[in-house]
Amino acid sequence: MDDKRNVIIAMLLTALILFGWPYIAETLFPNAAKPAAQQQQQQAGQPSAPGAPTAQAPAAIRPRATALADSPRIAIETPKLRGSIALKGARIDDITLPTYRETVEKNSAPITLFSPGGTKEAYFAGFGWSGDGLTAPDGNTLWQASGTKLTPSTPVTLSWNNGRGQLFEIALSVDNDYMITAAQKVSNTGAGTVGVRPYGFISRADKPVDPDTWTIHIGPMGVFNGAADYDVDYKDLDKGEIPAPIASTGGWIGFTDKYWLAALVPDQQSRFDGQFRKGAGSGYQADYSLTPTLLAPGKAVTHTSRLFVGAKEVKTLEAYQDAGVPLFDRAIDWGWFYWFEKPIFALLHWLFTVIGNFGVAIICLTFIVRALMFPIAQKQFSSMAAMRALQPKMKELQERHKDDKPKLQQELMDLYRKEKVNPFSGCLPIFLQIPIFFALYKVLMLTIEMRHQPFVLWIRDLSAPDPLHVLNLFGLLDFNPPAFLAIGVLAIILGITMWLQFKLNPAPMDEMQKQIFAIMPWMMMFIMAPFAAGLLIYWITSNLLTIAQQKWLYSRHPQLKQAIAK
Repeated sequence: MDDKRNVIIAMLLTALILFGWPYIAETLFPNAAKPAAQQQQQQAGQPSAPGAPTAQAPAAIRPRATALADSPRIAIETPKLRGSIALKGARIDDITLPTYRETVEKNSAPITLFSPGGTKEAYFAGFGWSGDGLTAPDGNTLWQASGTKLTPSTPVTLSWNNGRGQLFEIALSVDNDYMITAAQKVSNTGAGTVGVRPYGFISRADKPVDPDTWTIHIGPMGVFNGAADYDVDYKDLDKGEIPAPIASTGGWIGFTDKYWLAALVPDQQSRFDGQFRKGAGSGYQADYSLTPTLLAPGKAVTHTSRLFVGAKEVKTLEAYQDAGVPLFDRAIDWGWFYWFEKPIFALLHWLFTVIGNFGVAIICLTFIVRALMFPIAQKQFSSMAAMRALQPKMKELQERHKDDKPKLQQELMDLYRKEKVNPFSGCLPIFLQIPIFFALYKVLMLTIEMRHQPFVLWIRDLSAPDPLHVLNLFGLLDFNPPAFLAIGVLAIILGITMWLQFKLNPAPMDEMQKQIFAIMPWMMMFIMAPFAAGLLIYWITSNLLTIAQQKWLYSRHPQLKQAIAK
């Protein structure tokens, strides 16, 4: 039982935490029971947003420019948004993000988030009404606008008279970030009372390119009754597993992509019913509806809701959360280590703002983490060195009691007590590294602040895998190897540094363990190659610091080497 076995134990614990925790949590912390209102809706099959258009894929794909020309439009112009609103149907269906690009190339086009219905990547939002005795506007209604451009300083009001005594208005305003506010007003000048039920919807024609994984939720999500809900996936909707409407007071509903978010935020003081739907083909929809109101003649009613459409910037989401949107930062799927990942992100982002290079910031973060863990690591290395010095005695006991395993274990424990060596002391530093490593993985994979950040030379995007592959002769051959064979320069350096680190550790007595640890660095080279380059830089730096710390320990305690030599 030597220190190598501790590494195996730590690796098993890592796998247990990362892969087993979701199942353990589901057992120990089951989802809360549905509110009574929600249960009643499920039993009755009540729809969430009566009158809202059902999401569906277009029958024939139109060019985006053709679809944009299909309706008169109101331009949108803010520091972070560009686009327009279609007066036909009052749809917000043209949104681009000028501060973000599709690729790292300088001439790359800006991110297009919303596109009109009928286009290849149709994705749009809107607000409307349904109700008894009410002739409400629909997707073909042509609205009148009070202005020609929606900016943070120039709001626009859309209006439509149904000719039957009701005037509909949507007063739109936008801030300097990504939030559009819509005040929906109905004025009843008719002779009779009408029922009015406001709703909002987000419709998209297909799934995003980024896949939904067990560590990163991409797809339908929302916050209902004070809890973030990641339970609904696109694959659930594809299988016809349509969730029941969710009754909530406060919260929001929408679609989260890896870096982008479209979310409806109803009036936080009003009860709403939210639902995710599957339309014809590959269409999907998230919508909400408010409680119906009886509107008497001569009366008017206004409901104010908001639409977020933009990038999931951590500070921006936190600002909206502080302003009253509950748990808005959970649009980023931080996961179970949320409490630890946010400080890691804050420290890394601060280092980046000071240094100006994200790769260097990751290296500095590694130094800080290792400095904080220095006393614990020193104890670990001292124990490992002591274990290394005991190797001859342990080998002798192994030969003497090779046919009596219980006796061998007893003799080894006596030897550890006599020499004051703890064979398990090496586990703690490795175990403490697990949440740090996983937190950095989530930060690099999820936060848009890391997207397209360069390091040096060929590393132009630290959130993407190393693009310089061995199998295509570092780009000289015109082909991209499959992910499991895409061994880059950083992966090779990782394997070498891990091999050097293992060489300084005590050699295991068991031959099987020797073989395992002989190939482990090269296995990890293949396993880690598809991961973000920034993650490999962290691990390489950590390995180099570990090697330096071990060398320093031996230089300060030459008797350890002398004991090994004897």
